[in-house]
Amino acid sequence: MHVAMIGTGYVGLVSAACFSEFGVNVVCVDKVQEKIDGLKAGKIPIFEPGLEDLVRHNVAAGRLSFTTDIGEAVPQADIVMLAVGTPSRRGDGHADLSFVYAAAEEIADAMNGYSVVVTKSTVPVGTGDEIARIIRARRPDAKFDIVSNPEFLREGAAIGDFMRPDRVVVGVESERAKARMAELYRPLFLIETPVVFTGVRTAELIKYAANTFLATKITFINEIADICEEIGADVHDVAKGMGLDGRIGNKFLHPGPGYGGSCFPKDTLAFVRIARESGAPSYIVEAVVEINEKRKVRMAHKIVEACGGTVDGKRITVLGVAFKPNTDDVRDSASLTIIPALQESGAAIHAYDPEAMDEAKQLLPGVEWCANAYAAMEGADVLVILTEWNEFRALDLARVKQLLASPVIVDLRNIYEPDAMAAAGFHYVSVGRATSEPVAADA
Repeated sequence: MHVAMIGTGYVGLVSAACFSEFGVNVVCVDKVQEKIDGLKAGKIPIFEPGLEDLVRHNVAAGRLSFTTDIGEAVPQADIVMLAVGTPSRRGDGHADLSFVYAAAEEIADAMNGYSVVVTKSTVPVGTGDEIARIIRARRPDAKFDIVSNPEFLREGAAIGDFMRPDRVVVGVESERAKARMAELYRPLFLIETPVVFTGVRTAELIKYAANTFLATKITFINEIADICEEIGADVHDVAKGMGLDGRIGNKFLHPGPGYGGSCFPKDTLAFVRIARESGAPSYIVEAVVEINEKRKVRMAHKIVEACGGTVDGKRITVLGVAFKPNTDDVRDSASLTIIPALQESGAAIHAYDPEAMDEAKQLLPGVEWCANAYAAMEGADVLVILTEWNEFRALDLARVKQLLASPVIVDLRNIYEPDAMAAAGFHYVSVGRATSEPVAADA
């Protein structure tokens, strides 16, 4: 089987590499010559654990290749997948589909024989219908079917998610297209992966419904954390008590500075727009979007409070600027709100992230970027943990205390225990738990 993958961003490149690992011949298409040249030279433009080795292996095996010529890739493809960007449109929050529709026109011009055109990108309900209209308008003679096959890949764990998914969703309207998609996913059928075959519009909605529900769980536990701080409860015990209920589950019940990344922020905004345009507004998701933005500002205030009410003239160490660990993605990360807010209040920021600093440097001017976590701490008035990278989970606390000008830690990911931090001599502030004060050495 031959697949043409249009777009070599996060979704396109990961999906292409994984399909080729299944034995499928995949040609990746991207308009950016520099990116294609880099991929041909083995340079991976994103950080994703295991992706570089997977790409290298399948290129060497002859199953994965790269080109800027869509006319080279599409005619020989049994399946053409659209994996181009759908960023939030400025002004209204709707998904910007200009790249999708432009690609659809180029696909139409290059088609030769029957094709299955698949949207892998996250697109609003009805996009498949519009892609079909575009192709028919340019090629009335074309034989094709439109399929929606949304991705459910977590950054930092994408290869495992693709190879061993919870489910595969395929929106399809014809038996011919269904058979071709079943053949593509045959390796997952063999390991009894649940495959949901449904209509195109339903599949488009499933993606948004899933992401907005997960964003809602995150936002809910963050509000519970605020309540815990006011009444003296422990948010982790509350989350555990909730999560043990099989109807709720324990995933995405981890308090923090708010969700970010490439999916949840834009998908919740798009879902709000979709719901309103359909005449059935989702007031829950509208509230989630508003609360999440306020959450990031609230976390900046928490840091200021931990510093005695002002950060003017103070040096603050920030560990982690990516929206989550195991990625270099800083899109809509809490760091993009928290760090500028602290700078505006007069703080000097020294920061370190294992992977995301190159991306963040373009978005966070005025930050002193450091070579490692300990270099960032030297002389700081407060240490802020913003991303839960593994290397931050076992810091040498004696060394940390020696490096800091003041033994103050604000842990917005709750990766340490309050009692242990108090015993180590820190004023320790976390999320949804009581603040711990240093224990006297002779206590």
